[in-house]
Amino acid sequence: MSAYCGQYHDELIANAAYIGTPGKGILAADESTGTIGKRFSNINVENVEENHRALRELLFCTPGALRYLSGVILFEETLYQKTASGNPFIKVLKEGGVLPGIKVDKGTIELAGTNGETTTQGHDDLGKRCKKYYEAGARFAKWRAVLKIGSNEPSQLAIDANANGLARYAIIQWVLAACYKALNDHHVLLGDLY
Repeated sequence: MSAYCGQYHDELIANAAYIGTPGKGILAADESTGTIGKRFSNINVENVEENHRALRELLFCTPGALRYLSGVILFEETLYQKTASGNPFIKVLKEGGVLPGIKVDKGTIELAGTNGETTTQGHDDLGKRCKKYYEAGARFAKWRAVLKIGSNEPSQLAIDANANGLARYAIIQWVLAACYKALNDHHVLLGDLY
C-alpha cells in the first residue's frame, strides 16, 4: 500500500477509535425526508427543509450536548445546512469535538423471491458521493443492512445479498484512496481536504 493510501487507512483507524471513545456515543440524525416527515406529522409540524434544519440546530447547539458525543450521522441535506446565524453544522460539530458522519445508502428494496426481505441500494455512484461528502467535511459513513427476523427469516438469499452489499460498501474506501493517489501522482490540485 502506498503512503497516500496509508494516510486514509490511518485516518479511518483513528476515526473509528475516536468514535468508540468511552463515555461518548453516536447521534443518528440522518432521518430521510420521508421519515422525519412522519415524525413531524405526529406533532403537526410541516415537513419542509427549514424545519429539518431547525430540529438539527436544536440537537447540535443545545448547550453541553456535544460533550457526550463522539460522532453524529447526518442526512445529506444536513451536511450542507447552517445554523440560523449562518454557522455550518459541520463546523459546529468539529468545534464541539464531534466527528461528522453521513448516511450513504439509498434505502432498501424488496428482494424478489422472499417474504418481504430487503437489501440495501446505493452502490452505483457510491464512490462519487463519498468523495463529495468527504470534501464537505464528513469523516465516517453509515450503510444499513436490514435483515427480517422470523421463523423462516432471514433467508439465505437475504443473508447473501446483504453480506455482499456490505462488502461492496467497505471496498469503496480502498477505491477512493486509490483515486486520490492517482490525482496526487498527476499533480492535480486537491485543495484542503480537511
